[in-house]
Amino acid sequence: MNFKKQILDCIIKVERWVENHNYKGYEPFDGLSSYLRKLTFGNLFFERILQQFIRQSPINLRPLLGVKPQESTKGRGYMAWGYLTMFKLTRNRQYRKKAVKCLEWLIKNKSPNYSQYSWGNHFDFSSRIGELPKFEPIVVWSSLIGQVFLDAYEILDENRYLEIASNICDWIINLPREKTDSGTCLSYVAFCQRSIHNSNMLGAALLARTARFTGNREALKVAKEAMEYSCTRQLPNGAWYYGEEPKFHWIDNFHTGYNLDSLKCYIDNTNNNTYRNSLINGFKYFKQTFFGANGRPKYYHDRVYPIDIQCASQAIDTLTNFSDYDESSMELALKVAKWTIKNLQDDEGYFYFRVQPLIKIRTPMLHWGQATMYKALTVLLSKI
Repeated sequence: MNFKKQILDCIIKVERWVENHNYKGYEPFDGLSSYLRKLTFGNLFFERILQQFIRQSPINLRPLLGVKPQESTKGRGYMAWGYLTMFKLTRNRQYRKKAVKCLEWLIKNKSPNYSQYSWGNHFDFSSRIGELPKFEPIVVWSSLIGQVFLDAYEILDENRYLEIASNICDWIINLPREKTDSGTCLSYVAFCQRSIHNSNMLGAALLARTARFTGNREALKVAKEAMEYSCTRQLPNGAWYYGEEPKFHWIDNFHTGYNLDSLKCYIDNTNNNTYRNSLINGFKYFKQTFFGANGRPKYYHDRVYPIDIQCASQAIDTLTNFSDYDESSMELALKVAKWTIKNLQDDEGYFYFRVQPLIKIRTPMLHWGQATMYKALTVLLSKI
């Protein structure tokens, strides 16, 4: 079978699966929705144990433990992104209709905690960073969804989508920031300062791209300071730690992809080439570190397992995004896509969560797997 047709078939399968499930599904970190949470007595450590127990189980325990499939703001955002790409590629108005429907859902389901547009999870979440209540927005979700609204503005030519993206930028500009002698870091969340590289760079990318349309000088200034913070802290080999605190000193595939896409977006939209070498070195590190010879994606820089669907989808997305920068990038994107489709897509159309050394965890996550793969494969299809 022609591989382009195979990708299209995979896109249609996962699209049908998501729509048949009414855009609801499980997520890796939704374990605190279980009735067992009351046994943690509000203790962060015990909550993390429960969350990880459900997340890491090779069997999907969620139905037994009272965790129900839920809506996903990022899932809707990524599906809208894919629909917009398919509309641009095919001019099929059904894709336009479905994209607009998802965008309208996002408009209605913004975080109730803030007047500006921003988005969070539909479940409580506990991690080494701390607690994150449901609906509390984060820069990662809000920035990525903001990019979808900018795509909608460009593809559908409707000013209200630019207005929403600009409103998201207002929320980002008002976030706490860590100010240093070498740049400023946007906070991961609004209620306290949490300095994380991928969220900082994603926020900067949205500010820069939106400012290209609006001319917002403050947004450009904040974006420049944010990129300075993260790029001056890039490691000599081209990698980034997740964050600068020692507890955040790990390096992984999909967060590196976020960083690279964000830096490329910033450079492309500002023509500021100060950190072009950071982009080149970071992408070289990404290609050389996170993939097997057959295209199998790694999660961490120093070991093969787990093999995770989020890493596969983000890798395809980032590699395709860089295809104009690097001749070998598209070849590697196709390798990753072939490996992922062969090894992680179920006959029903959904993609499996992850692979451990002795077992394949087949739980179908929604945004983490279906929506991200849908968007990645549509972008790949548009470039081959």
